[in-house]
Amino acid sequence: MKVKLENVQPREIEARSFEIITEELGDMKLTPGTELIVKRCIHTSADFDYAKNLCFSDGVVEKALSAIKNGASIVTDTQMAKAGINKKALEKYGGEVFCFMSDEDVAERAKEMGCTRATACMDKAAAMDTPLIFAIGNAPTALVRLYELMQEEKIEPYLIIGVPVGFVNVVQSKEMIMDTEVPYIVAKGRKGGSNIAACIVNALLYMIDNERGY
Repeated sequence: MKVKLENVQPREIEARSFEIITEELGDMKLTPGTELIVKRCIHTSADFDYAKNLCFSDGVVEKALSAIKNGASIVTDTQMAKAGINKKALEKYGGEVFCFMSDEDVAERAKEMGCTRATACMDKAAAMDTPLIFAIGNAPTALVRLYELMQEEKIEPYLIIGVPVGFVNVVQSKEMIMDTEVPYIVAKGRKGGSNIAACIVNALLYMIDNERGY
């Protein structure tokens, strides 16, 4: 059996992937201003469901870009998401990426309180004196705790990217965030993941400083 491969140069693979995604989306209407975020999620996962299940609060893209430009840092719930975020691009604007999941004090607090480490991470983040964006791709308990902290007026995120993946309280935690006034980008349903959280952050960064030509 002969397999016919496309003749694409290495530097052109990503651009060609986005061309294919655009072609396959066809006439599907995406919310203006969110197209690159949706397409990058599809590019990362090869899952076109993200064209339907990504939800954006009003004006969230503009608010997110403004927060990044003004030095907001990012807190994520996995080392995988932290590794996937383009930290050099973020550092141009004074922001950093934090993940507290491996911190000893977080482990101790989680054990003491009988909660998940992700929950304890949100408490640690709430004590930070810096503007924050949250990129949650794994733990619905992180979203639940963020919701509680917002209700208690202990934290006011500039943006919540809520895309945990799984089955237990995943759908409910996302709906809780969508029921707040905080700017959000949420993947409704069970789908998501650390890779999706990271790629949404990167999409926002590339919307500010796009060297990729798409």
